[in-house]
Amino acid sequence: MELKDTVDMMLSEDFKERFKAEYYQTKTRYDKLHDILTSYDAGVLSFEPDSGVDILREQAKHMGQYLYDLEVRAKKEKIEL
Repeated sequence: MELKDTVDMMLSEDFKERFKAEYYQTKTRYDKLHDILTSYDAGVLSFEPDSGVDILREQAKHMGQYLYDLEVRAKKEKIEL
């Protein structure tokens, strides 16, 4: 899924659809960041991050925790992701 695929969901009147969009957007961004970090660690990243890799690792950690929190909430509220 790409971010553009979540636009209609974000505009929905249904909070469950907006919740799903928030999850999918965060997951998409997290997966891309994770790919950057694994490529960096493997020595195959084609660029050097301007902000440094430490802040990117910290960001990925927080994003991962946020995804976990959304997944727990989705189970509690019976929202199919």
